[in-house]
Amino acid sequence: MSDEGQTPSQVIEIQEIMQLLPHRYPFLLIDRVVEMQPRQRIVCLKNVTVNEPFFQGHFPGYPLMPGVLMVEAIAQAGGALLLREFPDRESKLMVFTGIDNAKFRRPVTPGDQLRIEVEVVQWRSRAVKMQGTATVDGKVACQATVTCQLVPRPGATTPAAVLPAETLLISQEVAAASASSAPATAATPPAAQPTEAPPAAGAACQPNPLTESNALPEAAV
Repeated sequence: MSDEGQTPSQVIEIQEIMQLLPHRYPFLLIDRVVEMQPRQRIVCLKNVTVNEPFFQGHFPGYPLMPGVLMVEAIAQAGGALLLREFPDRESKLMVFTGIDNAKFRRPVTPGDQLRIEVEVVQWRSRAVKMQGTATVDGKVACQATVTCQLVPRPGATTPAAVLPAETLLISQEVAAASASSAPATAATPPAAQPTEAPPAAGAACQPNPLTESNALPEAAV
């Protein structure tokens, strides 16, 4: 049987998802990637359990998954697709720049499994526009068009191995110029303190005007 026309499957488990996304519990909202076409499409699963922390307050006695978290799950699925293309992803964060046409069709409750399908609408060097749909048992729960962008992560440094060659060259030139323009400073030894030579044998001791009184001897009073 020919595989032509079939969607290629690429399963990614939670351990690798955590290497792609910076999110952690309780805000990591995808559990598995079941299909992926680089720069085109991704399908993820989210198992919704009664232990989700947001169910404690949304709502007591009638747990419903917040719609904004379904949109967040769509964005995280797209983020896994986007960040996989960047070797320096550990120094980047993916942030929302737009949410359009968000619609919520049915409630999502404990025990449901969200199937999140995301397709790329527009791909740029550091930004992507995606159309996402979250379904439960084949029925649409949420739809939204999201736009995300990669930004530098505060405090993170990009490893030299993934920097462009011209960037490394410029950095080396700047460092060399800074070293050559720095003023040379040599350690200056402390000034030698003057020492008094001992008086020669038989020489009369002269009074020190700074320490001895200038008063006349008592015999002269």
